[in-house]
Amino acid sequence: MVADAIKKVSAKVKGVSIQEYYIQYDRERLEIGDNEQSNACLLGVVCAALFQGVSVLLDLTWIDSTYISNAAEQFGIPYFHVDLSIQTYVKLMESFLLARAGNDVVYMLPNLEDVDATIYLLMSDSYLRAIVFGELDEGTVARIKDLRPYPSFYAVVAGTMQMNAILHKAIDGGLVRKPEKWNLLFTDFQTDKYAHIDTFPEMHRLLLDSNTCCTLLQHLPPCICSDSFNPMSVHLENVLEAVVGWSVEGSIPLVRALNCTPELDQEHFGRVITAREELMNQMALMAQFWIAQESSLIRPNLNLSIISSPTNQSIGSVVQGQIVLVKNETLPASKRFFRVGTTESIPWAYRKRDSAGKILRNPTTGEPIWEGYCIDFLHQLSVVMNFDYDLVSPRNGTFGLRDADGRWDGLVGDLVVGEIDFAIASLKMTAEREEVVDFVAPYFEQTGILIAMRKPVRETSLFKFMTVLRLEVWLSILLAIVATAVMLWSLDKFSPYSAKNNKDAYPYECRNFTLKESFWFALTSFTPQGGGEAPKALSGRTLVAAYWLFVVLMLATFTANLAAFLTVERMQTPVQSLEQLSRQSRIKYTVVKDSDTHDYFRNMKNAEDVLYQMWRNLTLSSGNDQAQYRVWDYPIKEQYINILSAIESAEPVATAADGFQRVNEHLDADFAFIHDSAEIRYEISRNCNFTEVGEVFAEQPYGIAVQQGSHLQDELSYFILELQKERYFESLTAKFWNNSARSQCPNTDDSEGITLESLGGVFIATLVGLALAMITLLGEVIYYRRKENNRNFIKVAPFASVDKPTERHDRRFALKEKSIAAVKHLLDLDTPPVKARGGPMKISTKKEKPIPKEITIGSKFVSAAEKQQKLSYIAIMPRNPIH
Repeated sequence: MVADAIKKVSAKVKGVSIQEYYIQYDRERLEIGDNEQSNACLLGVVCAALFQGVSVLLDLTWIDSTYISNAAEQFGIPYFHVDLSIQTYVKLMESFLLARAGNDVVYMLPNLEDVDATIYLLMSDSYLRAIVFGELDEGTVARIKDLRPYPSFYAVVAGTMQMNAILHKAIDGGLVRKPEKWNLLFTDFQTDKYAHIDTFPEMHRLLLDSNTCCTLLQHLPPCICSDSFNPMSVHLENVLEAVVGWSVEGSIPLVRALNCTPELDQEHFGRVITAREELMNQMALMAQFWIAQESSLIRPNLNLSIISSPTNQSIGSVVQGQIVLVKNETLPASKRFFRVGTTESIPWAYRKRDSAGKILRNPTTGEPIWEGYCIDFLHQLSVVMNFDYDLVSPRNGTFGLRDADGRWDGLVGDLVVGEIDFAIASLKMTAEREEVVDFVAPYFEQTGILIAMRKPVRETSLFKFMTVLRLEVWLSILLAIVATAVMLWSLDKFSPYSAKNNKDAYPYECRNFTLKESFWFALTSFTPQGGGEAPKALSGRTLVAAYWLFVVLMLATFTANLAAFLTVERMQTPVQSLEQLSRQSRIKYTVVKDSDTHDYFRNMKNAEDVLYQMWRNLTLSSGNDQAQYRVWDYPIKEQYINILSAIESAEPVATAADGFQRVNEHLDADFAFIHDSAEIRYEISRNCNFTEVGEVFAEQPYGIAVQQGSHLQDELSYFILELQKERYFESLTAKFWNNSARSQCPNTDDSEGITLESLGGVFIATLVGLALAMITLLGEVIYYRRKENNRNFIKVAPFASVDKPTERHDRRFALKEKSIAAVKHLLDLDTPPVKARGGPMKISTKKEKPIPKEITIGSKFVSAAEKQQKLSYIAIMPRNPIH
């Protein structure tokens, strides 16, 4: 093919001689070893042609071009990678399958060389999960039939005669059960010889469009394509023509190297690389080439017509990997079909029943109607993965147990023999099951084993807040209040520096700490308002500081304990853990017979037995080298031996429903049920009487199980992760574990707030205080009225009326005289006041006794006090009333 292409190009380009050096790619030499060895081998092969000179290196392989491009780069030779393999057809088929929402496909190819090229493409540049077969025979057909799950699509890429042979073997082998899943791509123009057009019209066919000849031959349409037309040969001629013309125009020199030693001119090499990139950009714009943006591979531009009906009418085309449909035409997305296994386990999957317990069935199919977490999850998977399914229950067993011969029953057994494609249920991922099946990414949070008991009835009290502190503490607080009040009264009475005994330092009115006032101070110090004005003496303040520290600590202690009692009150369960449960004998407990929980305790008991025998043999050994292991006490607790014995004595129940019923029947909370934590929490969310005890132990994840080696594992894992990013599982969990039924339960604890029963005593005490206040108010009113009735009032005339004529025998005049005489006596005046001309009245006093500072005399009021500027004992204002 290369020789023919060079001859045709040489005839078109005059004055240019083309010399060919054909290098056979030796995969065994170049692909075995590390990268440096492979690159060195290839350099040695290239060097053989460098003695006579090389202008362009043309790569016609379908493998990774890194080694070849590196060799060309070291010698400064322009490098071009051309695809002449089946990879271009496979890439176009993949674009068509992706447009049909395909995820996996089974490729059938005519020969092993095409199989290798296709596998390499799928490994390096593909978005589909694919299985590739070549040269169909009985063994290959049987392997395709046994594939689980059923493939989304089957794709055949071949010439017309080879296509007839492949389909003939597939039909005889019973592979063509759903023709709409088959997609055929013809690599030649002999499609009129296709033999099965009437047998299976549902098969989609991709045919080389007649315009492909015009495009590759660079002719104007219409063009006539002969049966022997080879698109790849014409594509090679187009590439050679473009590269040779570019070499002549750009004067690309010959590169020679002696002794395989590259001698590069960096400036020249840079110009060559720039010119090559310009040529690649020009070729990408030419109609006969297909060069993807992310790739430098030169592919032929093959236009394919899409035929999906026996009328041979095109509904669209595939152009450079893009699907172009005719108006109003669509590509049907073929749905896959799976057999999905499940088994009953509330709330994961269970058959819907009526009020009488009868299983409800679908009126159309007659199959039971399933509900639950896994059923909703499966429906969502069928939407995002676009498949149909049937739910299948195992004929024997439930989840899967292995018998003495190593055979499995239940869901695991059905997966092993291929009865189902995958299993979705509350199936735990265990090491034994992973020996025979594969698990995908977990879809639920870690689950484990938990203990369920009946919730005990908690006693309530109106005066619960009084139980925060014991009686002796309350009495001690009362004694501290009394002692502080008495001490405060004594210190204020006898201290020479108190406000009561030191009038000169405190001339203004201060708090008088009588015995009553001291008690009031001690009581109000316990309130946020505080006790009020503190004593003035240092001894009293020292007492108050110590008392305030006592008050702060007592209030903090009371507040913290009150919060613990009223808002985070812990339920007083008889046991708090599995270890405590195993150490007592009053509370009985059980599990579901032959369940995962039952197996867990059996295995733990067996492990303890084996460890005990090993310890005994080790410690009783007479050898000197084991002397360090001789101990008298067994270092491992025999906990699970006692637990399994107690379980067997209490008789394991048949189902989880029986276990919850037995717990509910024991009103004294003396029975426990050990079961799966997720199911226990589901039951607790719907039953007010149940509560969980302790922490979850023996945690394991739930997972979807598939057959070993099934390519469905990757797809399911991918979509599970996508659903996790969309927070789908959070909403699904909230649907089944939403505690909606518990909202109707009576509020027996304070976990959601403080109840009135807990703080009723506070309200009662407040009401008693209000009643006492009203009684006190009534007594105060009565006492005040009686006092007012016995009181006599005497009116005193002001000084302003002295100048008015009044009879000397009038009572008002007598009062004035008495007032003036009192003032004179206070001032100890010698002489009567003298009135100055146009000025105020002057008063002369004795020099031996000056006017006290507490008295102000003048026309303008001036405070006489020195320490308190706002207080004065007496002030005399001439000719103004005394107020």
